Order: sequence, then C-alpha cells, then structure tokens
Amino acid sequence: MSATEATEIVKPDNAPLINEESDDGDEEGQDVVAPNGEQKKKKKKKKPKKKAKAGVKQTDPPTVGLSKIFTDGIYPEGETQEYINDNTWRTTSEEKRYLERMNLEDEENTYNNIRRAAEVHRVVRQYARRTIRPGMTMTEIANMIEDGTRALVEENGFESGIGFPTGLSLNHCAAHYTPNAGDKKVLQIGDVLKVDFGVHVKGRIVDSAYTLNFEPTYDNLLESVKAATNAGVRASGIDARLGEVGREIQEVMESYEVVIGTDTKRVKCISNLNGHSIHPYRIHGDKSVPIVDNGDPTKMEEGEYFAIETFGSTGRGRVIEEGEVSHYAKIVDAPHVPLRLVTAKSLLKTITTSFGSLPFCRRYLDRLGESKYLLGLNHLVSQGIVQDYPPLVDNPGSMTAQFEHTILLRPTRKEVVSRGEDY
Repeated sequence: MSATEATEIVKPDNAPLINEESDDGDEEGQDVVAPNGEQKKKKKKKKPKKKAKAGVKQTDPPTVGLSKIFTDGIYPEGETQEYINDNTWRTTSEEKRYLERMNLEDEENTYNNIRRAAEVHRVVRQYARRTIRPGMTMTEIANMIEDGTRALVEENGFESGIGFPTGLSLNHCAAHYTPNAGDKKVLQIGDVLKVDFGVHVKGRIVDSAYTLNFEPTYDNLLESVKAATNAGVRASGIDARLGEVGREIQEVMESYEVVIGTDTKRVKCISNLNGHSIHPYRIHGDKSVPIVDNGDPTKMEEGEYFAIETFGSTGRGRVIEEGEVSHYAKIVDAPHVPLRLVTAKSLLKTITTSFGSLPFCRRYLDRLGESKYLLGLNHLVSQGIVQDYPPLVDNPGSMTAQFEHTILLRPTRKEVVSRGEDY
C-alpha cells in the first residue's frame, strides 16, 4: 500500500471463499451401479462453507490502532525523491542498498517506527481537515486530534504517543499556542488556523503541519507557504547546505502576493522561524533549517531526520514572544540544582516520568491529575530545568501560515515520510 492510500484493508465482496463449494445444492460424485443394473449418480455430502475473514477497517472518527490494520508490522513508505548532483550514484549503490536493509532489520534504527508515526499523522489529520469548521472551540479541536492520535498510535508511555502538544495558532500568532484549561476561544470564518501536531514511535517523531482557511482572501498566502515548503523539501538532501535550502524557500515564498481589499501585500518569510533536525525524543535537534538565505554552510548528512518547516506572513515577517504560555519541555542537559519548593520537586518527577524530553502542555498535566502546579512549574522554568515556549506573534492584523514535512535522508534516497494526498 502506498503512503497515500487510506488505512483500510477490506477483503472485496467478490473475493473467493476459503474451501468454496458449489451453491447449486448437493454436488455430484462418481457414477455407481444400482442393484437393478442402472447407473446413478452418487450423492456427495456437502461440506459447510467457510467464510473468508474480513480485514480490520478504520472507523470514522478514527479509533482503531494501526497495529490491528497493518498486522504484518510493515507500514507505508513515504514519498521518495532521488538525490541530485554529486549524490545520484546513491540510488543504485549496492553498498547503500545493503545499509538500508540492515537499518530496516535493526530494532533501533528501523524506518518502520517513523513510518508508523507518519501513517497515524496522515489518518488523524485527514479526518481533522474534513471536520474542523468555524464555530468549534480550540479545545474541541485539540481534543479531537489528540484523542485520535492516542488511539491510532496505541499510546504506551515512551514506546508510542503524542510527539508534542497540538498547535492551533490563529491569524497573526504563528506558533506555540494550544488552549489551556478554561480557554473559550472559538474558530471564526475569517480565521487562518495553523494545525501543527506530532506523533512518535519509540522516540522517532513525525512533525508535520498545515494551514486552514474558510474564505478565499488568504488563499495565496497558504499557497505560497505550501509551495515554499515543497521547494525546501526538494532542495534538501545529503551534503545540501542549510543556507542554500533557505534561499530556495525564500525565492519561492516571496514571489507571491496577497490582495486584501484594495491593498496588495507581498508574502514575507518569517525570518526568525526555522525548520530543524529531529533527534530521538527531542523535537529540536542541533541543526536549524533557515527559511531565508542566511549563508549557513552547515551540511545535511546521511541518516538525519529534518522538519522542513516554513512560515509566511502579510506582516513584518518577524515574530516576538507574547501571551499566556501553554508549551513546555524539560531541558535535556538541565543543571542539577536544589529545589526549595516541594511542589516543584513533585512536579519535576511527574514531568520526567511522563514526558522525559518530549514537549508537553498544561492540559497534559491536568490530564494526569496535577493541580495547583503553576507556582512549581514557573519555579522549574526560573531554575533552568524546564523551558517555556510562549506564543510567537507577528504584528496584530497580519495573517500567518505554516506548512511542514518530516524528511529522512536515507542512504539511497530522500523519504518525505509525512507526505499525503492532502499536502
């Protein structure tokens, strides 16, 4: 099954039955001679028919864990793109093909983990895309996406689960907004909504995002960012320089204009937002993928995972931190400092055992039964143990859009693991 096919495996109605017999009454056997010398047909005892077992179907909304559908444990490969220029030899290299086979068989490095996470993302987001409508609250949308993710990935501690909180940033807010408890914000018909969520399997995180609008004013903004993300994906590869990837993204995105009433605005890259490498259990690795030409000579390398993530704006093209914080993550190399607050010590234990280095939000702490934790959480932030991520906003009145794909730089070719029919 290709990556763009639905996760529904159903035996066709006209498929042959196991041990199928004739439907026309008793079957005829060999000729036998009766006592009077006449030949008659011997009746053959009819065996009961066994019906073929139908495959497991996905529900709507999706709730069936993917292991019940992909029973062989093999998940769809993403879109593959061959390397270009000095790396075209990789496609047919026996050495590189052998290395890929070894990776598939290795429990830690197998591509099946990221592919399983990607298939969860595709199924959940495609349901969300046809379901999200003006009038829904941000909390309803977040719960819908996260409930689907937990069910399909068969959430199991650090084995599989949510990769990071569902981002539902609106309008001039470009990133890092998800509703906290009590948030009553309702989606409006004129809103531009960024939907950014992650899925992980054994720490391999799929990070993919798209933008929705419900009237045509900002269609060109969405189209520019989607095209720029695809340009970034095409430009990425083994030995590609990060600054050159940024240049390709910028050239495509900033070639678009948006007409708003009598005003025409050129789409701008949000220059201080970037894509990034992805490490096991760490959504932000050590490499940043710019979306403007910043001259960074750092190269992408074989075996790396990247989030190619672009943001466009009708505003100033830069974001600042502003608003109530919802996103947090424990810092991987955080210092060991004495904590005077008992609540902070208890909360840190919950964060470590429940999330490790994966990002989380306040709703997730509520779900675990934590209460009155804000003082302790702020103390962990002030001590440099937990990082907070405030909403990132352009100037009020502007609109922002985002598209993002996760890619894997395999030895023989590039795999866009999160690609789907939708984007």
